Amino acid sequence: MLIIAGLGNPGSKYAGHRHNIGFMAADEIHRRHNFSPWRSRFQGECAEGMLGTEKTLLLKPSTFMNESGRSLGEAARFYKIDPGDVVVIYDELDLPAGKLRMKRGGGAGGHNGIRSIDAHIGKDFRRMRLGIGHPGEKSRVTGHVLGDFSKRDFEWLDPLLGVLADNAPLLAKGDDSSFANKVHLALAPDKPQNEKPKKQSHIRQARKPADVSVPKSGPMADMLAKIFKGKE
Repeated sequence: MLIIAGLGNPGSKYAGHRHNIGFMAADEIHRRHNFSPWRSRFQGECAEGMLGTEKTLLLKPSTFMNESGRSLGEAARFYKIDPGDVVVIYDELDLPAGKLRMKRGGGAGGHNGIRSIDAHIGKDFRRMRLGIGHPGEKSRVTGHVLGDFSKRDFEWLDPLLGVLADNAPLLAKGDDSSFANKVHLALAPDKPQNEKPKKQSHIRQARKPADVSVPKSGPMADMLAKIFKGKE
């Protein structure tokens, strides 16, 4: 069995925040894979379904971001799930907007939701980081993270969530590398087809000497005759 936990803050007030991209990803997986209706359980919202041949629990903790580990820890203990069968989806400031990275284990990187999960189930779970970009200045970070996605953001956000959800069965197989590659390839911009360079010959054709008109009479003819006569 697999648990996929999307992180965010509960309530309509926070629904559009960049910090809630984990909730958005869980919702998109739910829509595309015929999961059961959401219901309250494990201090969060849960839905059950199948990804490929693997039974999967989707979880959106209702404990607020900084206490995400309470909800996920309760679900993992109930189902006796090892950390390696837990995928956590969350926002990442240090990735460009629209980029995705997968890794297993590691540090919290300043993310309080991940720090809470580390404390409740250990660090050896699978992490799906979704880039939301950095505002450029430290003083603007809080407003950026706790601000709504802009209309322009949805140009990359909607395709990212859709491709992520479509390829979620690879997560159930434990093939995180193939999952990440599929997402990257699907979102990569089309590369323009460059024209083939023309082959250039490395052999220079010898130039024919220009025809020289030699006068048959006159001063120039007399001078040339003396020159060539002296060389005989």
